[in-house]
Amino acid sequence: MATFGPVNHRFDPSVLTNDPGPRAMLLDILDAAIAAADPYAAVARSLRQTPAGLDIGGHGFDVPSGRVIVLALGKAAEAMATAAVAALEGIPITGVVAAPSLVQVAPLSGVIGSHPVPDGRSLEAGRALLDAAAQAGPDDLVLCLISGGGSALAEVPAPGVDIGDIASTTNALLRAGAPIEELNTVRRSLSVLKDGGLARAAGEARVAALIVSDVVGSPLHVIAGGPTASGPTSCADAAAVLEHRNVIVRPSVARHFKRGRDASHPERTGDIAVIVADGPSAAHAAARRAADLGLGVTVLDDPVEGEAREVGRLLVGMATDQPSMLIGSGETTVTVGGDGVGGRNQEVAISAAIEVDGVDDLVVCSLGTDGIDGPTDAAGAIADGGTIGRGREAGLEAAAALARNDALPYLEATGDLLRCGPTGTNVGDLFFVWRTA
Repeated sequence: MATFGPVNHRFDPSVLTNDPGPRAMLLDILDAAIAAADPYAAVARSLRQTPAGLDIGGHGFDVPSGRVIVLALGKAAEAMATAAVAALEGIPITGVVAAPSLVQVAPLSGVIGSHPVPDGRSLEAGRALLDAAAQAGPDDLVLCLISGGGSALAEVPAPGVDIGDIASTTNALLRAGAPIEELNTVRRSLSVLKDGGLARAAGEARVAALIVSDVVGSPLHVIAGGPTASGPTSCADAAAVLEHRNVIVRPSVARHFKRGRDASHPERTGDIAVIVADGPSAAHAAARRAADLGLGVTVLDDPVEGEAREVGRLLVGMATDQPSMLIGSGETTVTVGGDGVGGRNQEVAISAAIEVDGVDDLVVCSLGTDGIDGPTDAAGAIADGGTIGRGREAGLEAAAALARNDALPYLEATGDLLRCGPTGTNVGDLFFVWRTA
């Protein structure tokens, strides 16, 4: 195994209090994964001027005789927009950046949206994006920069539905543990912006999209609700999701689904869409760094999905008998039954900790690449054979914390939380199972 020295990583060093040697190495590997999903670098690699015009994700475009209208939305919007403006230097540019906080990317306008549940700010952001797209003419190019979180950060409700209807429906689905595919099946059917709506608003202009994906398999109509890509689902499919999850919606939402989608809502997909970063690419970057550090490593072929507490147990069952690391990507869900504070990655860690209690050579880590696990300020957590013992010393029981969905206070007390603040990217969750000896 390679010698590991100090590193200036992005994580709060308090997580190194327990078993600092292996954990420092693990943080180095996590850093490599997040760096591989850097949205500025991903756009910079995928957008450039050439003697023939523009290269956008390997597709050739003429430099428009009008303008490039840049429309960025999602958690990575600021970095993606900044890279695009730099790559398009000398070409007339206008546009809008919809992000979780106010950003300044001249000459673009910045607007703030809400996440994970949309509110009036999201409505303002959605209208700004649609208005900017509607100004496009046939001589313009609309460049959409899409990343995870865009579904909530920007929204314009369908006729007969308001932003409060969408917010209440979103919140109910999140509490019911609906995965992103189901969540966006419903939200697309309630939206003017999603399901190709942003591309429709651009009229005859050419539309290109560069996308940082936080969704397993990267279906274009699911990422941020598909603002430039119509999906195969209908209002009937959305109603079926609500019935399956036992979600009761407001009367206005029920009436909307009963009416069905307006006939004036044609399918629309942009001219090109290119995934520039995703979970598997981050997992492979982590694997390369682990190999550089002398570890045997395997990247899981199948995405990691399911109820978080079940996934934690399953990950432990995948551990090898010999020293090596397994790395996976995907996203879990949490069915909320308690009133505690936590997130899906933290619940994965607690359930894994229960399984490895007293085992001194097995470490499990679950990380949200955006740095924000659910409604908390943590990115995820590390679990090892001492986690449960440290919890007992603090007077806490892991099973009770899971039952209350109260993972954060438990993992705070055991010194196992990962904190790094928002990373500016989002390619879903990463999972690590490490047999250290």
